[in-house]
Amino acid sequence: MIKKILLISSLLLFSLANFAQDLDAMLDQEEQNKTEVVTATFKGTRIVNAHSVETRKKGSLEFLISHRFGRLNSGFYELFGLDNSNIRFGFEYALTDNLSVAVGRSSFEKTYDGYFKYKLLKQKRGAKSFPFTVTLFGSLTEKTLKDYQPDSKPTFTNRLTYTSQIMMARKISSGLSLQLTPTYIHFNTVQSGDDNDIFAIGIASRIKVSNRVSINAEYFYTINPLTSIKTYNSIALGVDIETGGHVFQLILTNSIAMIEKGFIAETTGNFFKGDIHFGFNISRTF
Repeated sequence: MIKKILLISSLLLFSLANFAQDLDAMLDQEEQNKTEVVTATFKGTRIVNAHSVETRKKGSLEFLISHRFGRLNSGFYELFGLDNSNIRFGFEYALTDNLSVAVGRSSFEKTYDGYFKYKLLKQKRGAKSFPFTVTLFGSLTEKTLKDYQPDSKPTFTNRLTYTSQIMMARKISSGLSLQLTPTYIHFNTVQSGDDNDIFAIGIASRIKVSNRVSINAEYFYTINPLTSIKTYNSIALGVDIETGGHVFQLILTNSIAMIEKGFIAETTGNFFKGDIHFGFNISRTF
């Protein structure tokens, strides 16, 4: 009888030991499979002038209005630039959580633009970590300003410009995010001596001040700038203020254009000599 009890007890202990080992292995596997996707690297889809890596949730429609006034150093007569205003308005729709398409129109050079954004990779923490978020961007613009002689009207194709970007961003902490943006711009038509293909690289940061306020900065270095006009690298500083469904951005920049080909390749203001435009972005997501 004692031998049977010992045998049964041994079998039970062996079974419990195996179950405990299997349970430990299962818990370890679950722990290894825990992967956190990093979100809210930036508060909105724009850093200042430039796009951020962020895309909207599927089915979201974002309406964005952007203003850039004249130069602050234009003096009191122009009310420090407030007498002059350039505006862009656009609509961006999220086809999926990772893919958005948009259209817009700028008063500067009377330009129409369309673009897509696709979030290719996401920053992750955990066993299957990935160090940064990668978003692809491509745009097409048409300049419709009639700044040509009647007998030399450009064709539709001549008026087109293309921009491609790879945006790579990392949320280093809850209060600090950084982004690197290699950029390629192709002008179908340029002035004599200019390159059709322009290369640039942008760097940007976001510093979170509170739950609703952050300070943003960005700088684009143009590797081979246009030579037919005197251009400067784009510099922009901004303050993001979130108010529920709105993100309100106050901006200081030497760029008057609000699309990539303009503020990256065609900025003519010297930030350090006071050629600074005050402006703002207002976005509303439905």
